[in-house]
Amino acid sequence: MEATAVLESCLYVDDLTAALAFYQDVLGLQLFARVEGRHAFFRCGSSMVLLFIADETEKPGSPVPSHGARGPGHLAFRMSEAESEAWRDWLGDHHVAIEDEVRWPGGGLSLYFRDPAGNSLELATSRTWGLD
Repeated sequence: MEATAVLESCLYVDDLTAALAFYQDVLGLQLFARVEGRHAFFRCGSSMVLLFIADETEKPGSPVPSHGARGPGHLAFRMSEAESEAWRDWLGDHHVAIEDEVRWPGGGLSLYFRDPAGNSLELATSRTWGLD
């Protein structure tokens, strides 16, 4: 048996309203579901990005096991090499600072920045992992 793809990834936020605005307006993700004060789920291509308020995932009575985390997480989104300049401009236009830009030995490119909750986000080309 072999898992063939990541279906969902999860990050934890402290302000769901700020997170909604960021993931919709800056990253262009489509809102799939939302429970005020608890979570927001977004479509990202053929995967899902789940944003939770950590304290809410640890309350008894949830239909799924507790899976809250503490501290900033990391998530990387795929971009094409041709989109990299447009992403730099887009992030700048939305007042999102690029913390670092890395050219990887295999030819990949990564742009690192933060969401409003302090999670480390990355836009990376598939060559970063030799997936071209």
